[in-house]
Amino acid sequence: MRNVGGNSRFIGFIDECGDHSMDTIDKDFPIFVLCLTIIERTTYIEHIIPAIATLKLKFWNHEGINLHSRDIRKANGPYGFLQVPDMRKSFLAEISNLISNLECTIFIMCIDKSKHITKYGPRAENPYEFALKMCMERVIHFLKQNNECELPIIAESRGKREDEELERAFYEFLACGTYFIPAERFKSLKCPLVFWDKRANIAGLQVADLAAYPCARHILKPEQPNQAFDIINQKIYANGSVRGWKVFP
Repeated sequence: MRNVGGNSRFIGFIDECGDHSMDTIDKDFPIFVLCLTIIERTTYIEHIIPAIATLKLKFWNHEGINLHSRDIRKANGPYGFLQVPDMRKSFLAEISNLISNLECTIFIMCIDKSKHITKYGPRAENPYEFALKMCMERVIHFLKQNNECELPIIAESRGKREDEELERAFYEFLACGTYFIPAERFKSLKCPLVFWDKRANIAGLQVADLAAYPCARHILKPEQPNQAFDIINQKIYANGSVRGWKVFP
């Protein structure tokens, strides 16, 4: 595991929504969504970590609960109380208020796996690796706009083999460049990538988790009301012609 250091202005947190496998595609959820949330270190320390702990202590006797969107939707485990309508309404209002008040910049990359494999066949890239590549092509613009070249990135672990494959692909395209960004530009960045299990209860990963699903739902059903997406949409990176939102292909 690489040391992420402690001096960067920003920290990035990655979570995903959907299965990245191209072998089986769920017809009801044929997309893979990658969410990168970038937060200023001082904001993370002084505001985000305390805000998340405060929310948890409103509903539990400790802050050890992991805010996980799927468990919240299903009212699983420690979220069983959400089966009570009034409690669910109160909790979701607190979550919406939390996300609304968080200072962060969000990047959302979506791969429509069905269209991806139809268009590229056996040449179709791994959705997670491809989404991360597209994300970093936009992150480099964000860093330049903020006169920064360092961004430690923490991603949710998906297993030893998967983490190693993604890490290898990540450093490979940073070293070799992409179709749109030459290697020289990426080589100016310092972006150590590390993986942590969801059980580590890292606040930034929970923010990324809470942001990913509403965006996926909006992509699948844009006509449906989606208050959570409306809040998150205001935090998606946009500067000139560069936007931290991409649905591919």
